[in-house]
Amino acid sequence: MAARSLASLSLGFGLVSIPVKLYSATEASAAIHFNLLTRDGARVKQQYVSEQNPAQVVPRTEMVKGYEFEKDRYVTFEKEELAALEEGASHVIDIVSFIPEQAVDPIYYDKAYFLAPDKRGGKPYNLLKAAMLQSGRCALARWAWKSKQYVVQVRAQAHGLVLQQLLYADEVRSLDELDIEQVQPSAAELKLALQLIDQIAADDYEPTLFEDEEKKRILAAIDAKIAGKKVVAVTHPDDEAAPSGEVIDLSEMLRKSLSRTGAGAGGGGSGGGARGGKSAAVTPIARGAAKKGAKRAPKAEPAKEAHAAPARRSMKK
Repeated sequence: MAARSLASLSLGFGLVSIPVKLYSATEASAAIHFNLLTRDGARVKQQYVSEQNPAQVVPRTEMVKGYEFEKDRYVTFEKEELAALEEGASHVIDIVSFIPEQAVDPIYYDKAYFLAPDKRGGKPYNLLKAAMLQSGRCALARWAWKSKQYVVQVRAQAHGLVLQQLLYADEVRSLDELDIEQVQPSAAELKLALQLIDQIAADDYEPTLFEDEEKKRILAAIDAKIAGKKVVAVTHPDDEAAPSGEVIDLSEMLRKSLSRTGAGAGGGGSGGGARGGKSAAVTPIARGAAKKGAKRAPKAEPAKEAHAAPARRSMKK
């Protein structure tokens, strides 16, 4: 299915106005949704009741929004008053500055979109893309959309422009709040850690090597239910148990890690011949990330997936 644009906008680059179309960069519909049902299969409806009188169902037409400024004390707003406070929508993404492309910490990243040139926008669009790629800079811009003012980053990739909504400073917490103890490692420990990093290093991130294991388990359980089978609980190996508070020898653990990854990197004991190679980088990463669910994607089984997909789709919202 062809991508559908969300809006027609204008990207302001100095005195140049570049007509662009906005597209979602992520696919929310890939998530698994469950419906709430009664035991006999009827869907249930959500209702709101009064806290003071739980037997009283309150229709939406009788609701107002309120802000609690003190305990159990609210100021209320009508729809017209809230509408007056909203930011007016703008079709202009107004670039205010160009900064080094790595200057924005990814912790500030929010939702991402794609920008594509609209009619008569191809030439200035590609000019801006080429200029940003050559300068190594991205753009910071202001954008009002859906009743909210955003600060956004526009960055160039080989095939087009990405618009990244950014969080405001007061929406991001600081690591300083955690008061993390700072311990200086020994030179020997640091050397071993650097050797381990070098041994399982990769040149880039390949997202297709990882798969949502939880989603696979849920889909497999749904398929089993469809086939009339019993859902079996997932068992986990003992080595994935929660870590204890036992004090470990950090140097010894690093040496074992080096030995383990070296043995698994193509059969060589040292691992040096596989450095930078794909197989040497993928296998240890997938193994080390198992506790977080970020495992290397297993080989696909087309026959099984194709058989269950039609029935599964009918269960989605």
